[in-house]
Amino acid sequence: MLPSIENKQQQLTWEQRLLKNAGRPKTALKPEYQELKFTLHRKLLDKINLEALATIDNQRVRGEVRQALFSLIDNEPTLLSSLEKQQICEEVLDEVFGLGPLEPLLQDSTISDILVNTHKQVYIERRGMLELTSVTFRDDQHLLRIIDKIVSQVGRRIDESNPMVDARLADGSRVNAVIPPLAVDGPLMSIRRFSTDKLMPADLVERKAMTPGMMELMEAGVKAKLNIVIAGGTGAGKTTLLNALSFFISPKERIVTIEDAAELQLKQPHVARLETRPPNLEGHGAVRQRELLVNSLRMRPDRIVVGEVRGSEALDMLQAMNTGHDGSLTTVHANSPRDAVSRLEVMVSMANSNMQLISIRQQIASAVHIFVQASRFSDGSRRVTSITEVTGMEGEVVTLQDIFVFEKRGLSPEGKVIGRFAATGIRPKFYEKLLAAGIRLRPDLFDEVAEV
Repeated sequence: MLPSIENKQQQLTWEQRLLKNAGRPKTALKPEYQELKFTLHRKLLDKINLEALATIDNQRVRGEVRQALFSLIDNEPTLLSSLEKQQICEEVLDEVFGLGPLEPLLQDSTISDILVNTHKQVYIERRGMLELTSVTFRDDQHLLRIIDKIVSQVGRRIDESNPMVDARLADGSRVNAVIPPLAVDGPLMSIRRFSTDKLMPADLVERKAMTPGMMELMEAGVKAKLNIVIAGGTGAGKTTLLNALSFFISPKERIVTIEDAAELQLKQPHVARLETRPPNLEGHGAVRQRELLVNSLRMRPDRIVVGEVRGSEALDMLQAMNTGHDGSLTTVHANSPRDAVSRLEVMVSMANSNMQLISIRQQIASAVHIFVQASRFSDGSRRVTSITEVTGMEGEVVTLQDIFVFEKRGLSPEGKVIGRFAATGIRPKFYEKLLAAGIRLRPDLFDEVAEV
């Protein structure tokens, strides 16, 4: 199928934005200049002492290195126009101080994901839709150098003995890399971007991710120290929602966060951040989330926030919720609240295989008050599709009841998802806890309906 005129216009807009955001002249380097760029890079590293320059102001350093580069370019026999000189200079600076060809993408705040499929192909996600870019790397070794640069900055390593790694960028963006022999065609890397300007609760309501009434209920739940589990698939907005809900935690409380790769950015003044550690070259020294969670109980936390529960730490998380650490928040991969309960059951059994299923379910029913389900739709939009209360046990089954749901009605001619948020009319059992905390919700909140 031939691309539509609209798609061509979007691609052109992307190219223009890429060049504009990166401050590049709107011209493309010829292929033969790629070799020149790497030659200049090597000569520059031989000429300057980067360790000595690390103590100098960043803008001043870039200015001095730029002058050195122009001097090297002038000594090259290849004839370059002034625009080409400027562009090749900026690209070499990105190699020295940044992440090479990825720098223009990292400077574009509208990009939410950067997906590197070997050195030949880079995709991005913008507004929930994937786009192919013109960005490429010179070869696999070039891409491997960029990956190693990222992971080494956070004290991690990637090599043939450890070919998969999770890391983060300075702005908190999550990085995952896989290299051969696991990656068959060449190194793979994905970067989940996190904006420095975090979405606040009002922003989520404005973007119709949830209604004002749903957000009021969530605010009341957090303030009343209910235990909340956010469920959803990959890219559904679980971490964004977790960050937004944490806004309602009192600044007077001590919060301990536990993550595989530190990406939460809480606004409160009293936050202790913990991050897991991978094993060293000898395979020793690994510190898992479960050990951090057990240790956090000795740190006098008012709230425990776990970035994502994905293993045996689920048991310790539930026990913490059941032993005086109310108001805990976490996320879990699941397609529905019922699936989230099943996943928690499996993860708890990983920690203690001798624990009976009925005991596990009693732990879940006692610990968790609310499941918040987040979903991403075909048009790229992300919404809270249900707020579900855990009401207890009925026989051997954990009982759930929906307080709010999103009903999908279809697609508009433009491909936008049409539906409505609707309250089920059920007043939750935890409403007594809200009243005990001095929180009284408006009576019509549980009858709210909103079309989107």
